[in-house]
Amino acid sequence: MSKLGNAQDRALELIGELGDGIRKAVPDKAMQWVETGAALGALRTGSKVATKFVRRNPVLATVAVAGAGLLWLAARQRAKQAENGPIEGRATRIDAKPAAAKPRATRKRTAAANG
Repeated sequence: MSKLGNAQDRALELIGELGDGIRKAVPDKAMQWVETGAALGALRTGSKVATKFVRRNPVLATVAVAGAGLLWLAARQRAKQAENGPIEGRATRIDAKPAAAKPRATRKRTAAANG
């Protein structure tokens, strides 16, 4: 390997060790605050993007909301059906009988066609 490749590998190792040291030195509460701050930042950015999308495409946003509502309704109905259990009843099998042979329809020739 070249010296540059060795230097890059060593730099990555040092960065990893430094990150581990920081994680061990920082209290757990502080890490929770950092994670919460990152989540809030992502939420804020996502809301800005969503607002721009809704302003530019109001019809698509309306369709997406309606679709989400329909999915929620279908899931709710399915949960109710699962809660009530299967429908009790009796089933009988009916075997299909072969159809009777029908005579083939023939065309009648008219006098004009004959001649």
